[in-house]
This record gives sequence, C-alpha cells and structure tokens, in this order.
Amino acid sequence: MTEVTLDVKDLGIGFRQDGALSQAVKGISFDVKRGETVALVGESGSGKSVTALSTVSLLGDSAEVTGSVTYNGQQMVGADDALLRKTRGNDISFIFQEPMTSLNPLHTLEKQLAESLLLHQGLTGAEARSKIIELLVKVGIHEPENRLQSYPHQLSGGQRQRVMIAMALANGPDLLIADEPTTALDVTIQAQILELLAELKASEGMSMLFITHDLGIVRKIADRVCVMKDGEIVEHGATAEIFRNPQHAYTQMLLNAESVGVPDDVQEGAVEVASATDLRIWFPIQRGLLKRTVGHIKAVNSASFSVRAGETIGIVGESGSGKTTMALAVMRLISSQGVINYEGQDIQGWTARQLRRLRRDMQIVFQDPYGSLSPRMTVEQIIAEGLSVHGVERGRSSREMVAEIMQEVGLHPDMMHRYPHEFSGGQRQRIAIARAMILRPKLLVLDEPTSALDMTVQVQIVNLLRDLQKKYGLAYLFISHDLKVVRALSHKVMVLKQGDVVEFGTRDQIFDAPQTDYTKALMAAAFDLTVDEAVALEV
Repeated sequence: MTEVTLDVKDLGIGFRQDGALSQAVKGISFDVKRGETVALVGESGSGKSVTALSTVSLLGDSAEVTGSVTYNGQQMVGADDALLRKTRGNDISFIFQEPMTSLNPLHTLEKQLAESLLLHQGLTGAEARSKIIELLVKVGIHEPENRLQSYPHQLSGGQRQRVMIAMALANGPDLLIADEPTTALDVTIQAQILELLAELKASEGMSMLFITHDLGIVRKIADRVCVMKDGEIVEHGATAEIFRNPQHAYTQMLLNAESVGVPDDVQEGAVEVASATDLRIWFPIQRGLLKRTVGHIKAVNSASFSVRAGETIGIVGESGSGKTTMALAVMRLISSQGVINYEGQDIQGWTARQLRRLRRDMQIVFQDPYGSLSPRMTVEQIIAEGLSVHGVERGRSSREMVAEIMQEVGLHPDMMHRYPHEFSGGQRQRIAIARAMILRPKLLVLDEPTSALDMTVQVQIVNLLRDLQKKYGLAYLFISHDLKVVRALSHKVMVLKQGDVVEFGTRDQIFDAPQTDYTKALMAAAFDLTVDEAVALEV
C-alpha cells in the first residue's frame, strides 16, 4: 500500500466570536499519499484554506479544531510547539495566496530567503546566496543577482509570488501545501511553475496539497480532486474521472463556469477619457555612499494609447513587463515622462492639490485585496470612505449606498459590520471593487481584479463590469494575465514585454491573428494550444 503522508479524518473547524461558534469545516476526511498531488477546489469561503492551515496549527486562538490530522503518523492537532516548529517550513512548507502580506516589507529578498536556509540547513552566507540565486532562476526571476537587495514593494505581484514559491521550496519539503500559488502569475510563468512543481514531485517524491479555484490547473497537476462546498467535501475522486463524469450538481456548475461573450460596442462619437503619448517610466539604479545613478530599470518604454467612454483596453504580458507601472503612471501615482491627458487636459505637471479633484473620477482596484484594505475598519467604513472624502451626496444615506453596491458585487449587506480578516480572499477582492465602484468613476484601473476569485464569481464580476460600463459609460484599463477574461471584457488589447509594447490592436486582431511570436506564445499557454495551433490561431 502506498504510504500516506497526510491523513485527515473527521476534521471540524469552528471560529468563536461573541460567544457564538461559526462552523467553517464540517467533518471532512481525505488523505495525501507520498508523491501524490491532491487538489482542494471550491468557491471562496468553502473552507479550503482553513483546512490547509489546520495541518500545522496555524489557525488563530479563536479556532476550535476537532478530529485528526496526522503527518507521517504524527498527530498535528494539539501537537507541542517543538514538533510544530520542526515541521513548519521544513517538512511541511506553504505557499500562501497573498505574497505581499507574507513577505517582510523591511527586509531584502536575500535576507528573507536566507533565513530559512540558515535555520534548517546551516549553510554559510556564500552557500545560501548561491542557493538563493539558483532558486530564483528556477521560479523565473530575471537577473536574480540584481534582485537580491530589492524589497518586496519593488517587485510586481507576480514576482512576489515567485519569491514566495522559492522560499517554500528552499528546504526540499516532504509535503508542499500550495494555496493558490499561481493566482498572481501570467500564463507563461504559470505553466513554468506548474512544470517545476511537477518535476520536484517526480524527482524528490514530494507530496502536494494544491488549493485552487482554477479547474484548468487542477486538470494539469492533480492526481485526485476533493470538491468543497460550505465546509464539506461534496465529491472526490481521480481527476480524470471528476472531469469526465462529475456526479454532484455543484461540481458540474464549477466545470461549466467560464467568462464568455464580448462587451457592447463603444458608442459612435464616444469622448476620449484618458490618453498617454510616448509614456516612459525608468527607475534609477543607485550605488555607493553618494547614491550615484549607474543605470536604470526600464519599466516602460514609449507607450501610447487612448481610451474612450464605454471602452476597455486590456493590458497583458508577463509579470514585470510594466503593466501595473504604466497604469499607476496614468493615474499620476508614480513619476513618468511623456504626455498624459485626462478629458483633454495634460495632467502630467499637475500638483497634488490639482489632482485631488480628479481622484473621484480616476479609481483603481489593486491586485492584492488584503494589503489595500485597512484591518481596523469595517467593510462599511472601507466602502463609504470615498463618499466622505469627496463629499458625494445623492440624497441617500451612505449606508444605503454601501448596501446597494455590496449587493451589486455579490456581497450580502449584512456583512458590512465585519472586518477584512473575516472574509475569504475572493470576498476581499469584491470589497475592493465595491469601494472603487461606489464613486461611479469615469476611468477605472482594474489590476488583476479577478485573480483571487473562483470561476463562478469571476463570471459574475465580468458581467458586473460589463453592466456598469454600459450603464455609466465607464472607461477601463484592465490588467490581467487571464486572457480568457481579457477577451470577454476588452475592446482593445495591448501586449507588453519587458517594458515594450510589442502589439496593440482590437480584441479580434490580437486574439484571432496575433503578429508576434511573444503574443502567440501567450495565446498557446492561455488556451492550451500547441505551438502549431498558436501560429495558425483560430481561437
């Protein structure tokens, strides 16, 4: 019989608040055998992540855990601190969903990656540095030697996620628990990471518990699947059998969920909301005591575009290609060179005071929902904050307006008194979208707004964005690595590679007849095409 690495039996997890116990996981059982990958799939809030955290007692004091979790025969529920310290990060390693909250903002990448190597392997500084560079190369970080002294905020979301993966793999864990490990990654790097994980699994006999809402990934990497709904496993079995013949209605719904359709055509004569001409963003590389500039990180080179009312420009490319940087420059949140126009006015040289009156009209939804939400504010306060800052009055109370926008993004208004930590990752992203949408902006930058969402909610959000655009004539800059969502929402598509615009055209031009090899490679990775199919693309 194949050896069982992780064995979960009748696991129950509840959270006590104000004397009441809310049951998040309800008596589930499953196991992970040596060298096997088991996927936990389901919608946000179904109990996937708390199940994973319970394996090494990483839940908070408010959690009440019943049942049994054994790792190589050792009981983890109620285990002493010495056993947990030995197991965490060494035998069982985690890749968390939100890298920015997992990385220390005050330490360089080298220091954070070296910490685990020095602790568990006793390497010298030089040995650790060599190992760190090797790990960063494996997970697709370009020029890793130049990144060692970087801080987390200096990396893109996808790059931060890759650093987290490198940290998790540093000690060659026996069991890797991956909680949405490819959420922030573009399709080509996602394919590389999945291939890397598969190679490690094969070469080192590593087991994996893989948590995701992306069923396309599950098909590629998992041996068995457990489908969770409302804290229960409603269906489990071999991956091929689940995809070929799903038995439960919920599993069937998940498999059928996909963003389809196209946005409404832009109205003839629609006004230009924003544009950029020859936009360039270079960050200086400074060395020495006097901080002399010895070079530049060329984030964006000479990008030009315009977006009209009711129009969406999809911005795609690998992590670090300059997508988010360009959008932040258009919002005047970082410095840049070139011309930036908003409603016909050049705002490039405007002061912060001048820009303040435009902030209501130019909103942004960030990639990391947890990092952008104040943990000390309730959901009602977070969503309503912009109303008070900008003095918005529409003849109704702010609570009524908050309740309305929460319903629009799929959140029950009864949740408005809760705090961000009480929500799943997908729910927090919806809160972030509601905060931006409540001001009814003219230009909305959406930085990976669906990356943390399960497929069914992703479809809802795409439909919501279409409806709001049609109703209010909103202009969107839509940044995403999910090309299926980009195709469903965008009128035009810009393809970026290492700061250069390699292709820009209508949705049909980019998806049906890509001109560059780079765009063809993106399409192949996104739509599971062969290279030959991508060359003669008929998507």
